[in-house]
Amino acid sequence: MSTSTSKQDRQWAMAAHLSALAGAFLTGGLGVFIGPLAILLLKREDHPFAAEQAKEALNFSLTLLIAGVALIAVSVISFGLLLVVTVPVASALGIAWLVLTIIAAVRASEGAAYRYPFCLRLIR
Repeated sequence: MSTSTSKQDRQWAMAAHLSALAGAFLTGGLGVFIGPLAILLLKREDHPFAAEQAKEALNFSLTLLIAGVALIAVSVISFGLLLVVTVPVASALGIAWLVLTIIAAVRASEGAAYRYPFCLRLIR
């Protein structure tokens, strides 16, 4: 556990990652960015570690949202012929998203900054 981050800072950082999960399950995937964005906007001044992790969670959520929209577009454009490819890819992305988000939440609760792999850095 890092001594440079307060307990409250670590809790908000963990909440930023877990709120992406909650947003996905409560809104069918479209609200995945709402929690991390809210934490980023509300805590960026008082809790820099939480804000950094909220940006990371937001970037990862937006990256996977873009990937999901692209997979849907490919499926529609191919009239469903490429579902053989897009469904397994979407399933793998979903599992990776779940696992990596849980890992990020655990690391944030320990006070360690987590960087998602294969993530577009859209929000800086």
